[in-house]
Amino acid sequence: MTDGESSSAVPAPGSGPPPLSDLAAAVLVFGSSAAVLVVEIVALRLLAPYLGLTLETSTTVIGLALAAIAAGSWAGGRAADTIDPRRALAPLLAISGVVIAATPFAVRSVADPESVGLLYLVAAATIVVPGALLSAVTPMVTKLLLRTLDETGTVVGRLSGIGTVGAIVGTVLTGFVLISHVRVSVILVGLGVLLAVAAAVLELRLRGPGFGLLAVGGAVLVGGTAALAPGGCEVETTYHCASVEPGGSTPDGRLLVLDGLRHSFVDLSDPEYLEFAYTRGYAAVIDAMFPTSEPLAAHHLGAGGVTMPRWLASTRPGTTSVVSEIDGGVVQLDRDELGLETSDALQVRVEDARLGLRDVEPGSLDLVVGDAFGGVSVPWHLTTREMAEEVHEALDDDGVYVLNVIDHGSLDFARAEVRTVQERWPHVAVLGWPADGPGPGGGNIVVAASERPVDVDAVRAGLGERQVGWEVTDGDDLDAWVGDAAELTDDYAPVDQLLTP
Repeated sequence: MTDGESSSAVPAPGSGPPPLSDLAAAVLVFGSSAAVLVVEIVALRLLAPYLGLTLETSTTVIGLALAAIAAGSWAGGRAADTIDPRRALAPLLAISGVVIAATPFAVRSVADPESVGLLYLVAAATIVVPGALLSAVTPMVTKLLLRTLDETGTVVGRLSGIGTVGAIVGTVLTGFVLISHVRVSVILVGLGVLLAVAAAVLELRLRGPGFGLLAVGGAVLVGGTAALAPGGCEVETTYHCASVEPGGSTPDGRLLVLDGLRHSFVDLSDPEYLEFAYTRGYAAVIDAMFPTSEPLAAHHLGAGGVTMPRWLASTRPGTTSVVSEIDGGVVQLDRDELGLETSDALQVRVEDARLGLRDVEPGSLDLVVGDAFGGVSVPWHLTTREMAEEVHEALDDDGVYVLNVIDHGSLDFARAEVRTVQERWPHVAVLGWPADGPGPGGGNIVVAASERPVDVDAVRAGLGERQVGWEVTDGDDLDAWVGDAAELTDDYAPVDQLLTP
């Protein structure tokens, strides 16, 4: 054998032929890569109820996942050159499985508004640890399959491609199938147990019974505990952890709770009863701007508990309301728990609110009600000048746009949103908070906009009749409050940063 020939040889770890077939190697790389993306996407859903589905949360999770992939690939490659990969593959899968199965329990155990820092640390550990361990699988499998340097490009390229396809499949499967049909906790527990079982099978094949079987037992035990731990969700919808609870000031009152926040109140026996101050603000504006009992053509951006469409149907017979709600799970919960009954006069469509509004005939609406914003998460594309243009086009000349805005602290988002609405409508008024401002936790304001003057005196009277101790601000006072706030556009709408400076 010549020197040139000997330099291209790469001895396989241990003795004998490579212990993995090409098919087994492909399955390992495909599955581990897919698992990393499943964990990444599900982590966003698991953390959203506590941290909000914001740009910061998404960036944090994606950044942690990418860091884990980079660290795991680098460390896995280094380790593959110093130890026999056959000893490491099963432990990598098994430990990942145990950590992933324990993730729901770990997050719930520290999910407290006073422990956000600890929650971030736990979230980082539950993303980085399995992400790094699973990313180390590919370089170790590569080392097992690489027999000569002459085939380096073929082996590395093939496994890299397989891993990428696995990541794509994991992303698509999770986003389009799993999240829609399976509880988040079940996804993680199931994935953890699956990885532990794969570790046991691999261990049996490579080294006989031992660590892998122990890992299966650990993952099943941890996963079972996590699955049985209280989750606080009656329903895990596509976008929310949702539940319906008794509450409010009436015996038949029900609260729709989304991601731990009270979003809507419905009195099952009295659709005209409005519990939340902002819904009474809506009512004050509507009654001030339209003759009493006059039926209206209304479009609602966001469903919640469908409180205002039911109020309109009862107080203004003949009103037609169309509701655009992106989360079909919330709509189903409204039907099952809150007595929602749809008809030609009250239609609820599962669709994005902005896309749904584009199907409305121009100038055909009297009223648009914007109620799609949450306390910690705002669909930014509903906040912009371009969205305001679409609302304006759908309204007739005397139409009214009422919008619920939630903000905290310095109220930068609220000011920017009011400025954006002012750029489209000549008459804007803001209802919200007593004279000394919002409490430390922030709160709601209601923005009313129209081509005709807002009857501020009538709105104030309506708030007084409904026992809402809010101020009403318009004109120069409103301009002074808005100040130099930026207008939000499709090209520039840093809503999450304005909400959480």
